[in-house]
Amino acid sequence: MSEIKAPTTSTLKIPKSPEPLAHPMQDYLRTERLPHIWCSTCGIGTVLTAFIAGLQKSGLDRDKVAVVSGIGCSGRAAGYLRLDSFHSTHGRAIPFATGLALGNPELKVAVISGDGDIAAIGGNHFIHAARRNMNLTVICINNFNYAMTGGQAGPTTPQEANASTAPYGAYEFPFNLPYLAESCGAIYVARWTSLHVRRATKSIAEALVKPGFSFIEVVAPCPTLYARRNRLGTGLDLMRFYHDTAKIDHSANTKDIDILYQKEIVVGKFVDKDKPDFFTNRNNFLKNKLGNKYIPYEGT
Repeated sequence: MSEIKAPTTSTLKIPKSPEPLAHPMQDYLRTERLPHIWCSTCGIGTVLTAFIAGLQKSGLDRDKVAVVSGIGCSGRAAGYLRLDSFHSTHGRAIPFATGLALGNPELKVAVISGDGDIAAIGGNHFIHAARRNMNLTVICINNFNYAMTGGQAGPTTPQEANASTAPYGAYEFPFNLPYLAESCGAIYVARWTSLHVRRATKSIAEALVKPGFSFIEVVAPCPTLYARRNRLGTGLDLMRFYHDTAKIDHSANTKDIDILYQKEIVVGKFVDKDKPDFFTNRNNFLKNKLGNKYIPYEGT
């Protein structure tokens, strides 16, 4: 009877473990800074995903894209993106981004920040960047309050909504941000919610490749402060609310799309027009005035 020999490691064919699949957005994130600071069911991470997907869809060279953010929960977005990025001071994201665009006209500069940072302390910079038609894409993540500092009422808090500085309900008239952007000269204006991920992605891709000042508002849940103070449930409950009440109307007049407390939210792409951006307008004007004496600045 022959002896049965046990197989050795040299005779066994052990299948190799498959290489782990890379996340499709891994190269766009500073993974060493994860986990992020955002609360569970907050909508900011969803907007960041839409931005990365929109950037990929746009086909822009990553080496010629810069992202600037301000102070607040949304302001952390720039720090998580593996792009040339800067986390600026409160309200100064747009002027810093303007400086980048002026210093290097080849750059596409995007601003990702919150409603308080862009529309309150940064409101003056917002309207003048739109007026000048600077080559910027501004994404305002609107959660209706100052979430990082205690849930105070802000420039977009709907009337009647509760906030730490408005315990009986907000009574000031809030900004209608798309109307403000269009009236100041923006050439692309859209509003979505963090539920409308694919539509927000498409808008971001369109805005990034469009010369001039583009503005996208994304309404997002703040479960920890805004939703809790107003007894609206979790961020998922707010996402259900967006699903049930958001109305897509691309033809809506921006002056008629104010956001009322827990009422229908009109979303869509409201403005998409062409107008000479800041650089084109400046160069044409000075060329007409100075003729061959004028030498356009093309960056360093």
